[in-house]
Parts: sequence; structure tokens; C-alpha cells
Amino acid sequence: MPRYIKNNSEYIITYKTLDVDAGTGNIISTGVTVNNQNPDRTDKLGLQGTVDTLSISRLGIYDLIFSKSITTDDVTLKNPNLNVILAKPIDTKTGKKADPPKFKSIVITNGNIQIFRHTQQKILSVKALDLSVENLQMKENSLNDQLPIAFEKYHLKGNNFFFRPDNVYAFTAQSIYTEDGQMSVKNFAMIPLLSYQNFLKYYPKKRNLFDVKATEMSFKDILIKKNKLSLTNVKFENPEIKMFTTDVKSDEKKKSFTYDVNLENVLLNNAKINILKSNGTSLFGAEQLTMKITRLVMNDETAKGNIPFQYENFDIQGKNINYGSASQHVKVASLTINPKSADLLNVSVKPTSIHPGKTSLDVTAQRLQLNINKWEFLKNKLNLDIETVLVNQLNGKIKSANNPKKKKPTFEGIQFPLKIKNVVVKNSNIEIDSKNQPLVFKDLNANIQQIEMNDQTIKDGIPFKTGNYSLTTRNFNYKTKFYNLSASLLKLNKNTVHISNFAMKPTVSRAQYIRMIPSEKDLYDLKINQVNATGKWDLVSEKKFLEVENVTLNNVEANVFRSKIPKDDLTDKPMYSQLLRSIKFPMYVRNLDIKNSVLEYEEDTKKSDGPGKLIFNDLNMNVKNVNSGKMKGKPTVVPISITCKFMNASPMNVKWSFDTANRNDAFTISGNIADLPASRINPFIEPYLKIQATGLISDLIFNFKGTQHGINGTLKMVHQNLKIAILKQTGEKDKILSAVANIFVKTDSGNYPESVIVEEVQRDKTKSFFNLFWKGIEQGLKKTLIGKNAPKTEQSIKNTVENTKSALEQNKVELQQTKSEVKEKVKTVKGKIQEKKEVVKEKGIFRNLFKKKSDSI
Repeated sequence: MPRYIKNNSEYIITYKTLDVDAGTGNIISTGVTVNNQNPDRTDKLGLQGTVDTLSISRLGIYDLIFSKSITTDDVTLKNPNLNVILAKPIDTKTGKKADPPKFKSIVITNGNIQIFRHTQQKILSVKALDLSVENLQMKENSLNDQLPIAFEKYHLKGNNFFFRPDNVYAFTAQSIYTEDGQMSVKNFAMIPLLSYQNFLKYYPKKRNLFDVKATEMSFKDILIKKNKLSLTNVKFENPEIKMFTTDVKSDEKKKSFTYDVNLENVLLNNAKINILKSNGTSLFGAEQLTMKITRLVMNDETAKGNIPFQYENFDIQGKNINYGSASQHVKVASLTINPKSADLLNVSVKPTSIHPGKTSLDVTAQRLQLNINKWEFLKNKLNLDIETVLVNQLNGKIKSANNPKKKKPTFEGIQFPLKIKNVVVKNSNIEIDSKNQPLVFKDLNANIQQIEMNDQTIKDGIPFKTGNYSLTTRNFNYKTKFYNLSASLLKLNKNTVHISNFAMKPTVSRAQYIRMIPSEKDLYDLKINQVNATGKWDLVSEKKFLEVENVTLNNVEANVFRSKIPKDDLTDKPMYSQLLRSIKFPMYVRNLDIKNSVLEYEEDTKKSDGPGKLIFNDLNMNVKNVNSGKMKGKPTVVPISITCKFMNASPMNVKWSFDTANRNDAFTISGNIADLPASRINPFIEPYLKIQATGLISDLIFNFKGTQHGINGTLKMVHQNLKIAILKQTGEKDKILSAVANIFVKTDSGNYPESVIVEEVQRDKTKSFFNLFWKGIEQGLKKTLIGKNAPKTEQSIKNTVENTKSALEQNKVELQQTKSEVKEKVKTVKGKIQEKKEVVKEKGIFRNLFKKKSDSI
């Protein structure tokens, strides 16, 4: 044996004693030293060092002599101090595979062991090693990325442990020991061997780089086989985990993570985690994190995902959680998460940068709580089924994208269907700002049920559908360019709406509004004490509909102001039936009531001295069957009934109806105004017509029919002592012009006047329905007051008034000329008298004339 070893071994071996039993293959040797005969060779296993005692059981002498391979049952080394250099790996496609030593078991006592690659790169080292291993295998096959050692049962104790499986990571530990199958590791570290910049340079297709430390790590039942590492009852004390990550998509043909790691019953106690983006900024951070995971798997496939591992049952608690996206920073003071629930306290989401094309959140929440039916990632897709989401004290601002990209989201990261059974928002104050038009919800409480996102819903503008919902908010506020909308209370659900103290107030003055609009447009000032509605509706899904049983608006105060100063809006104005018909979804309101209300209409022109005003107070209106003509089985005729007081004085009744199914937009409108003192309409006609009216209109009755093209019908007016007064610019009555105008006006109708025919009143399609209605009233009034030939008579009145005005103006001119001539003659006479005075003075006439008598004696 000594001669054979000397002549056939790759090693120079010396020893103090050697005892060989050729029959059993048992060998015992002491004082052993070993060195390589050819240290420069890389195709053979290299050994260098000493062993105090070497014991080999059942060495295969035949294999050693004839096959030059080492096989044995048991190897025992006492006090070994060895350097092992693995042979250069041979590509199985081009060369013969190396045949490493085979051991069934190995025992090492107080050993100092180092294992190197053929390149002298250290793979493994340990000091004061006590080791007992069964079925140990040592190899190097870097072509397959396999671990260089494998074993089954073991007992281990050692210090200064070092393990470098590849060129990316090294594993170190201050000490390792096992007891009853449980291994404990002190000061464990998984250290990256290159900077992140070099990692990106040399491994551009790998996504994540880890840096892990732990004061203590323990585990049980370690199994190393090929490239698989399995551990059970894994515990990390005070671990610090740092991970660098990118958005790189891993090459499907190349592995992103070399090994398969399977950890059973994992506990991270008081962990600190920091995940960094490629620019060094934080993507995710957590402190005082305790994680209990039943099973954790990490391999090449998981490393490609957003979460680089798979997991089963887990329980996570932590504090100071931070997450940073490209534009938002999320902070959570504390959290508790398991597969069935999540509880987050003091959550804040703040913008880190503002992008006009992206929605920005600046919100806080006292609590976010989830009860979960299912929560998992399948092939990097979120599979989510949530029972309840509770958000408490959500406060802050959501700023919508000003110019959102029209690219439709793909929802690639979601496994459909995604379900949330119940969402509850409590005691919240939220502002949603879209295009600088903030919508404010104060004291918001909301509940949304049966939310579902699936393959069909994502095709809609709102990518989900809902079941029942309810919302209550106080001091609701919405600001637009020209209006501020508010309500002291807003309550709604799937079947009812209640609004208290609604107001729509202009945010600009009338003068500002006129300067800001490109063409004439109404300005509204509106208040409603109560709004109530009952019915059913769905305005968010693909199949939208609105079916309302009853709507009531109580105590409406509405002011409508229109200025004729801006240029005319020459766009076609739809009739109300056409406007309703243009609604694209089924809509039906069985009954609409407006009660105890006031409507004011004001209008001014460039020539008016302030706006004219019409007032309709004590207004009550009932509308039936408001519809879009798209709900099967519902009537399409819309009857409207109105009662009110006109100009705070006269009872007014109106019956109006139209049919949304009638493409010609036919309508009827009839009614009357009674006991109207003519002076009541002066606030409307006086400012810009410079006319006042007196007398009494006992009754004004109209009955019209029409279409989108025009209106016709009848009008009858009973009136007494009706006169008009034309005003001067000073506001005083011009008696002459008033007298001329009243010559043509029929001041009394008599007790039983006849109705006049209103006909051929053409509609101006650039004007509203009420413009057409007023033109019908206007024609009827003219025919009533100035005769059936009203147009000719009206022109005569205008001509007479104009002629009278011209005559008066001419008289003024002639009078002015006469005054000038008289003044000139007076001036001439005065001049002549003055000349005579001067002559007399020169001759002394005045001196002798006024001489005293005493002087003449």
C-alpha cells in the first residue's frame, strides 16, 4: 500500500504510522501530511495539509488500483488542517466527466478546512470544525450551476464559516453548531461580492441583488442536493435585508437566481428590510418587522417577479413601512398582515413629484383594514377576493391627471375576477381636484358592496361593477370655472337621494362673467332647501339606466341672468323633447315636483339701464314621465303643470306637454295670467325699453300648439285703462310721445273680447323654446292692443313716434336758432347805445345836466 500510494497517487503522503487491512479495506494512519505531486495540475483534485489521525473504513482497494477511483464507507479525520482544490470542471459535451471521491459518511473533529476551485477561488472554509455527515458528495460542475457539495444527515459545529457558491454571493457566519438536528448560526451574512453598478454591468438580465445580515439564524433538517437547498424551522433574529432591484425583464433562457431555496416554517424576528431602486432611492422599507411564513420558496422563476419569492400561510407585523413609486411615497406607522386580514395604522400617501398626466394623492388614513377570502400571486398575477375593506378617517387631496393618457390600461397584473364584497369609508374628508375643479366631501361615510373587476367590466370606462352602495357627506362642495356647488347634507344609495340646503352660486360677478364668456349664456344663482328622489339606477356599468319613481325639490330659489352684450350664440338649440331623446341610456322619471319656489329671470342689453326682471313666486310645478324614449313599456308623453304668482301679484297657470317619441318635437302649451296690474311688468320693460305701463290686465289666456319649426294658436286678453308712458333719458315721462303712442293702443278690451289668432310664428333655431313661446305671446298682444293688422299699425306707430320725435327735435333746433338771433340783435342795440354815451360824454352834456342849483346862481 505505501509503495502503491507513492507510485500511483497524485499526492505526496507521509505519515507516522499506517495500519492497512487489505481484507476489509480498513486503514488507520497517524501524523499524516499530504501535498500535491503536481500542484499546477487543474484536472485532478488537489489536497494539501495535515491530519493527526485518519481512519478509513472499507476502502475499495480494487477500485483504487484498477479504476483509480476512491470509494469508501466511512472516513474519520481528527484535527485535520486541509486545503482542498477541486478539479477543473469538464464539459460533458467535449470531455470525460471527472470521478470525484465517494463517501458514505465522514467524521471530522476539530478541523480547519478550506475548499477552493481550480482557479484558487475559495468556495468553503471553516475553523474548529466538528462534523459528522452521511452520504457526502463533493464536486464542481459550474456548467450546471450546481452546489459543489451535497449530503443528507449531519452534525456540525464550527467557527468562522465561509461559503462562496458563485461570483455573486458569499455566506459567512461567526459560529455554527447543531443540537438534536437543530442548527444555530451566529452573525450570519449573505454578502454580495460586487457593487450594484457592476452587478448591472456583468449580469444585465438579472433583476435582484441581495445583502442579508442576521445576529442569529437557526434551522433544522438541512438538505443540500444539486442546486437545491432545503431548511425547516428557519429563524432569523434581527435580520437586515437589503435588496437592489430593477424593472429589467429577465431573459427566459438565462437564470436570474441560480438556486432553488425551500424554507419551511420561517420566522424573521425584528427584521429591517430595505429594497432600493437602481438609482439608490428606496422602493420599500420596513422596521421592527416580524414575519412568520409556513413555506417560502425562492428560485429562478420567482426571482423574475415583482415579489422574488412564493409563500404559503404567513403572519407579518411591522412598523415604519415605506414604499416609494416614481411619483408617490407611502408610509405606514404599523401593520399586521396574514392571509385572512390586513390592518394598517396611520397610513399616508404623499406626492414626491407632480406629473400633469398622472393622478397624484396627498392623503392620510387613521386605519386601513381588510378581511380577506383569498390573496395570492399566480404567475406574477394578483388573485384577490376580499370580504371587507374598512378605511377610517381618510383625509387629504386627490388630484386627477389634467391630460390623462388615452392609452387604455391592460390590467396585466390581475387574475380575474377580482372581487371585493364590501368597502366601508368612515369619518373622512376628501378633496378630489380634476382640472382645478375641486370636489370636497366632508364628514364622508360610504359603503360600496359587491365590487367586481373581470374581463367584461375592464372594457368599460369604469372597469368594475358594483352592487348596493350608500354615501353620506356633510358640507359637500364642488367648484367649477363659474360656480360653487354646495350642500349641507348629501345622502344617496342605490334607491334614494336626499340633499339639504343645496346651492349653486356664481364664483364671479356678472360683469366678470360677461367678459369671460365668448357668446351670450345664462348665469345661474340657485338655492334648494330639500331634494328627495326614490327609484333605482345604475350609472357606472355598461348597461346604464335611470328609473326614478319620484323627485321632489322643495323651496327652490332660482335666478337666471342673461346679458345681450356678448355676441349671439348661433348654435342650434334643441327642443326639450329632443334634448331628452339625446340621452343615450334608458331614463324615466315617473313624477317630478317643484314646490314653494321662486324663479327670477333678468336680462340686460347694451342700451339698458340695468337688467329687466321677471319674477315667478309661489311656484309649484309637476312633471310626469320625464324620459329619454328608450325604456320599454314606459309612456313617452311628458305633461307639465305649473301654478305660480307672476310678478308677486297675479295668479298664473300653465299646462304644457310634449312627446319625446315625436321626431317633429310637437308640443302644446296653454294657460292664463289673471288680475295683473300693468305696472307690475315695469321692472322688466322699463330699464331697456324706456316704457312704463299702467292699467289692469284682468285675464290673459293663451292656447298654443307647435313643433320645432314654429308656433300657432290663440290668445285672449281682458284689460282696462291700459296705457303706456314713454320715458325721457332722465326717467321723466315724455308727455307728447306718450300721448301719440296711446292714440293707437286699445286701452279697454270690453267685458267679452274675442280671441286673436296667433299664426305663422317661425322658430329661430338658434334660440330656445321660450323665445318661440314669447314670440307667440308677442304676436297675440300686438293683435289685441293695436288690431289684427298689427304689423302695419305697429309700423305706423313707430313712424308717427319717430316723426313726432323729429318734429320736436326740429322745433328745438329752430327755437335755438331764434334765441341766437335775438341775442345777436340785443348785442347790436347795446353796442349802439354805448357809442352814443361816449359821444355825449365828450361834449359835456351829462356834466351840465346834473349841475347843482347853487352852482348856477
